Amino acid sequence: MKKLVLSTLAASLLSTGAFASDLRIGVSMATYDDNFLTLLRTAIQERGESMEGVELQVEDAKNEVGTQLNQIQNFIASGVDAIIVSPVDTDATVSMSDDAQAADVPLVYVNRQPINVDLLPDNQAFVASNEVDSGTLQTKEVCRLLDGKGDVVVLMGALTDQTGIQRTQDIYDVLATDECKGLKIIEKQTALWQRAMGNDIMTNWLSAGVQFDAVIANNDEMAIGAIQAMKAVDLDMSKIVVAGVDATQDALQAMRAGDLDVTVFQDAKGQGAGAVEAAVKLAKGEDVPQKVWVPFELVTPTNMERYASRN
Repeated sequence: MKKLVLSTLAASLLSTGAFASDLRIGVSMATYDDNFLTLLRTAIQERGESMEGVELQVEDAKNEVGTQLNQIQNFIASGVDAIIVSPVDTDATVSMSDDAQAADVPLVYVNRQPINVDLLPDNQAFVASNEVDSGTLQTKEVCRLLDGKGDVVVLMGALTDQTGIQRTQDIYDVLATDECKGLKIIEKQTALWQRAMGNDIMTNWLSAGVQFDAVIANNDEMAIGAIQAMKAVDLDMSKIVVAGVDATQDALQAMRAGDLDVTVFQDAKGQGAGAVEAAVKLAKGEDVPQKVWVPFELVTPTNMERYASRN
């Protein structure tokens, strides 16, 4: 089977017709307890339900690598035609790929980039948005709003997740450019993608007297948590630039309120539908792109309403 690598979302993966009949697809989600992954799971289920003869079995890995590995092994043992995985730990995907390949079961990773993305077998694929763009779009806008100078605090995602690692690297890459080299990261900490942890970390920074001009968070949930902590001490939000990623409905509401200044739209529907369609095609023995990119889009107060119904 020919290996294909595309830089844009393949139009062939977005057709609306049914591809197959009587196909069973196992889906292992990293967690149900995450705002964006809930949108992604819903999109996967909706696309599966819309395709005649396709049955999905969706399970929650509860952020436990061992649980997810067991789910994949159970899918294989039960004879599914394909597997979709949102990885708990992107460093653990080699084992997942090996198990699926040994059983000749097609596998599609979605949203979180597997560590072995460039070594996937021909019947495996990755559907997501290119994380080089997410943190880059976000940080360039922060730089523009601050005229290229100021102190920044960073809330990082899970350090075992390639998504968070890349989004943080994007921040550093933008700050290394001539136009943004006046920005300085004075604090950074992982909040594991969680609103509550973002709140706690920001509360600790404020209690310690940390002063900053901007908050750059790897996702909207952590940004919202930071906003809640800042508002709890009556910080003037008009003087702080806050940036997230995902453009969730909660994030758009925070932007309407004047608290969130920047986010980046990540197309959960596009990723979810693309993952199901790729899995169905692979189950039928058809070629699909091994990397399917669903573009990120910058969201600011001037264009936010066009994203109100996108996810």
